[in-house]
Amino acid sequence: MYTVAFISLGCAKNLVNTEQMMALVRDAGHTLTDDAPRAQVVVINTCGFIDSAKEEAIDTILEAARWKESGEVQKILVTGCLSQRYKDQIIDEMPEVDGILGTGSYGEIASAIEEVMSGGVPRCFGSIHAPVEELPRLRSTPPYYAYLRIAEGCDNHCAYCVIPSLRGKYRSRTMENVLDEARALAESGVRELIVIAQDITRYGIDLYGERRLGALLRELCKMDFKWIRLHYLYPDQITDDLIDVIASEEKILKYLDIPIQHCSDAVLRAMNRRGDKAYLAALFAKLRARIPGLVLRTSIITGLPFETEEVFDELCDFLREVRIERAGVFPYSPEEGTSAAKMENRVDQSEAVRRAELLVDVQSRVMDDYNDSLMGEVREVLCEGFDKQAMSYAGRSYAESPDIDGRIYFSAQRDIMKGEFVRVRITGVMDGELTGEMVEE
Repeated sequence: MYTVAFISLGCAKNLVNTEQMMALVRDAGHTLTDDAPRAQVVVINTCGFIDSAKEEAIDTILEAARWKESGEVQKILVTGCLSQRYKDQIIDEMPEVDGILGTGSYGEIASAIEEVMSGGVPRCFGSIHAPVEELPRLRSTPPYYAYLRIAEGCDNHCAYCVIPSLRGKYRSRTMENVLDEARALAESGVRELIVIAQDITRYGIDLYGERRLGALLRELCKMDFKWIRLHYLYPDQITDDLIDVIASEEKILKYLDIPIQHCSDAVLRAMNRRGDKAYLAALFAKLRARIPGLVLRTSIITGLPFETEEVFDELCDFLREVRIERAGVFPYSPEEGTSAAKMENRVDQSEAVRRAELLVDVQSRVMDDYNDSLMGEVREVLCEGFDKQAMSYAGRSYAESPDIDGRIYFSAQRDIMKGEFVRVRITGVMDGELTGEMVEE
């Protein structure tokens, strides 16, 4: 039996895969450790979506190689999107790596550890289009929140995106399996359930011939969760029925993550995105009208093919008009294997970065106005502990998702436990994040 450490990079969906591998390794009798430099086997679950993610993965592999040279680490296994994308190059070009598993082979992690420790070089690449494998899971998030992955893969085929080639076609988990896992999470004390997939709005179409997200959410709301948060909803699949469910169910947070990537009709068309600027503006207006207090999050890519200066100005104006409260802004990086990478109407990389910085400034002003509008408001906050640096408690309201949004820092006249819900009056802003004071019932 061996000591094994896991390093999870990238998104929450990747984290769920890491948690599944951890459970399989534990169940095989190995010892899990957080002290990676002193583990016998280090498993790095990588992201390979864009250049920055690839760089992070490679840097992490090289750091593990240094542990291997000077410490107790004997073997390095690389799993996830980077290994799926570069399965023919990683071991050949990175001799530090002792074995690789693709995104269709997470279930083979225990046997891969046995093989690599016996002197073999495992290369495991199961089908990325197979039904989602139901695996046990050892959660690594705090006890009060957990991710619930309801589907794998993507059928959107956006021109700039490699995810379908890394994760396969869209495959929903059966509703029975999803609900069984959710029930176990609720029984374990999870208070905030975060429903995730590359596209949750298409849930059920492949299995049942119709969208089943609304029905799934209704069932989840019957369980003992306090909050249910949704990531990600694609704009063209948001139906009136789904809006009704979100608006009417108290447990579903009025926080929607809807990636739009751009607003220009020409850019959206070239990127194989459905809908246009008029549709997006109308959708956001309808959502705000039907869901009081709604907070929107989106992602934007600057420098996509066909983004002229005029088109970029249009994007800035759109964000000023629709006033999305949360936005992640990323400069476009051409990804090999995508149709967008072959397009000639491209923006220089340095210009894409410059535009991203400008757009962040635009969005910062939107967020500043939003924060200012909250002064004096009392919000329910999930406490995540005492921050020694800020010398105050820190937590999140419905408007802040873990790891991607900010936190609310607040004072209290009594000790607050992690995972406790408290009421906080917003009184100020500190470095772009809200501050306040706890108010008793």
